Amino acid sequence: MLWHNFARACGSYTHWTLAEYLREHPVDTMSSTTIDPSAPGPAKRKPVPRYRSQGGWTLLSAGFRPFFLLGAIFSAIAVLLWLPVYHGELTLQTALVPRDWHVHEMLYGYLPAVITGFLLTAIPNWTGRLPLQGKPLLVLVLTWLAGRLCVTFSADTGWLVALLVDASFMVLVALAAAREIAAGKNWGNLNVVALLSLLLAGNIAFHLEAHFNGGADYGIRAGIGVVILLISLIGGRITPSFTRNWLVRENPGRLPQPFNKLDIAIIAFSAATLILWIVLPISMATGTALACAGVLHLVRLARWAGDRTLREPLLLVLHVGYLFVPLGFLLTACAAFGLVPPSAGIHAWMVGGAGIMTLAVMTRASLGHTGQELRASLPTQAVYLAALVAVTARVGAALLPSWSDPLLHVSVLGWSAAFLGFALSYGPTLLARGKPH
Repeated sequence: MLWHNFARACGSYTHWTLAEYLREHPVDTMSSTTIDPSAPGPAKRKPVPRYRSQGGWTLLSAGFRPFFLLGAIFSAIAVLLWLPVYHGELTLQTALVPRDWHVHEMLYGYLPAVITGFLLTAIPNWTGRLPLQGKPLLVLVLTWLAGRLCVTFSADTGWLVALLVDASFMVLVALAAAREIAAGKNWGNLNVVALLSLLLAGNIAFHLEAHFNGGADYGIRAGIGVVILLISLIGGRITPSFTRNWLVRENPGRLPQPFNKLDIAIIAFSAATLILWIVLPISMATGTALACAGVLHLVRLARWAGDRTLREPLLLVLHVGYLFVPLGFLLTACAAFGLVPPSAGIHAWMVGGAGIMTLAVMTRASLGHTGQELRASLPTQAVYLAALVAVTARVGAALLPSWSDPLLHVSVLGWSAAFLGFALSYGPTLLARGKPH
């Protein structure tokens, strides 16, 4: 029952997939309007009252605006810095070893920013309350930025200061989410706070392990495990839901299977498998469980009719991104058997699963919540392609040691092009006043 409630909570990305809300408020998918069934003649649309009018900076009018934009810019810059750091050509003033700084800033720096932008946009739709805006949102943004600076310059600030400042961001996000969910009496979605708390715990463990052991391992695997569960839960609800909505309208025929007990069982098995991997990454039992989880996620993905979305890039990219969840499980299983380096599966998960899925959500939400047409422009498609090149090259670098260096360069350039491309393409939309969600 816990997994069922948690999956429902995380899967109801916005009111487009929340059945209870749909029954009361018919919705135009991914747009900024509801349909007024009482209006005479053709269906009239009226704005969804989810944002208060405020005269401040547009960037602080909704959580997705600053966190999607700044998260994308930071991600691109951090990866561009990583390559010279990796080659010993650049030294950062961080107390972390170079690998740990890179992993931490992707796993506990970039991803929490995007998750926060997503949640601050979704929670008002779950609760019917106004969103976090203005000064409270600015506090969150500045806290996140302070965390990035303190971790990068932790040799000067001290590891404990870096831990406290960095961890305080997720504490504030969890408290804000809990407050809004409780105020809206939307108790089922308190499970989201539990997941945020797990990510926070992983971050704290990372800092402690890196300081006292000289390097983080359990903290890395714990964070990756939480992220893969997030993708399995949220991505596993929005991908078939958005696909179904589009197919019914544009391409009637075979439809995705709705979320059911099979999905719950696969997520539960994946959670148990990831816990085993966190504790015991190299063993026959872990490898077998990871391989089974990979096959189960392939079965799950095959049920979503992704092959029927080839002419709609905004949907196709969700299926492509989710594909790297089972691929990551299978490659990590091979690593548990000693067949491939662990970095192959980890980067399939993080560059492919997390990277492509976050870009898919960021582009779609940025369009839908600013009143834009849900259409993947050529620059948007280029962003998706660059991310796909990045993950292909990065996994290839792990599997082909003799080609590792050139493939690493290709991967870094692809990743940075994808996220800088998002910032350049969507920055004007995120900064401009337009129709709110």
